Amino acid sequence: MEEWTLRQQALLELLESKIVVLDGAMGTMIQQLGLTSDDFGGRELEGCNEHLVLTRSDVILNIHRAYLAAGAELIETDTFGATRIVLSEYGLEHKVHELNVAAAR
Repeated sequence: MEEWTLRQQALLELLESKIVVLDGAMGTMIQQLGLTSDDFGGRELEGCNEHLVLTRSDVILNIHRAYLAAGAELIETDTFGATRIVLSEYGLEHKVHELNVAAAR
């Protein structure tokens, strides 16, 4: 059985056995930090939360850690807008794959 299939099966078994707590709103957590345009990689990238996985991975990691400390059992990636269409608004459409891989790591 492939690794992905094993993970899917493990998740299904977990969901059948109990209520699972997921993380919260990544964007809200990022906004509360008062990050500057420098954190995003420049003025033209300000507000592109997905780019933070490259410029401030420590910030994203700390948000994930906070959710785990609060009891979350499943963590989502910082990829809500990591699509070619959304990233093109910042001139980052060529980084779709790179950003999604970095966020998953």
